[in-house]
Amino acid sequence: MAERDETPDAPVKAAPVQSATETGATEATAISPETASLLGLIDKLNSLLERSELVELEVEAGETGIVLRKPAALAPLAVTVAAAPFGTADPAGAAAPAELAAPVSTAKAVRAPLTGIFYASSSPSAPSYITVGQHVAIGQVIGLIEAMKLFNEIKSDASGKVVRIVAESGKLVKAKQPLIEVEP
Repeated sequence: MAERDETPDAPVKAAPVQSATETGATEATAISPETASLLGLIDKLNSLLERSELVELEVEAGETGIVLRKPAALAPLAVTVAAAPFGTADPAGAAAPAELAAPVSTAKAVRAPLTGIFYASSSPSAPSYITVGQHVAIGQVIGLIEAMKLFNEIKSDASGKVVRIVAESGKLVKAKQPLIEVEP
């Protein structure tokens, strides 16, 4: 229970927190019902992730999003970091950071508006909607995404020369994943 001073603009003082041994509870502090509900949802999503073969689960609701990953999803990153121990003096490796730095690109990514299977053409025997080096205009169809047995035309929101096709035809793409890169 919170206490208030006699003055109307005084800040709210928190009630003293009892330890878990004093209250018999497992938590040291009280949490709001909204926080408890959110934590319960996260626990349910985590158990769903653990029971599935997925390595990552991303959920968005409005402006709020959460990404849960299994430890196996992070293992390749740990191996990469462990490959170059910090503080080693290697004259040959001194130029490595400069070589790894990617050149700054002015390309704009056209991203998938939904999750589904990406197709670069209308049928296996038809030519691709776009190719590298081709010029695309805003509103031009660049591919199809099949979601829930519906084929959705994906249109470019940028114009320019296609410098890279990121998505593979027949493969799963996630919402907001780059499909192509276009240079103005």
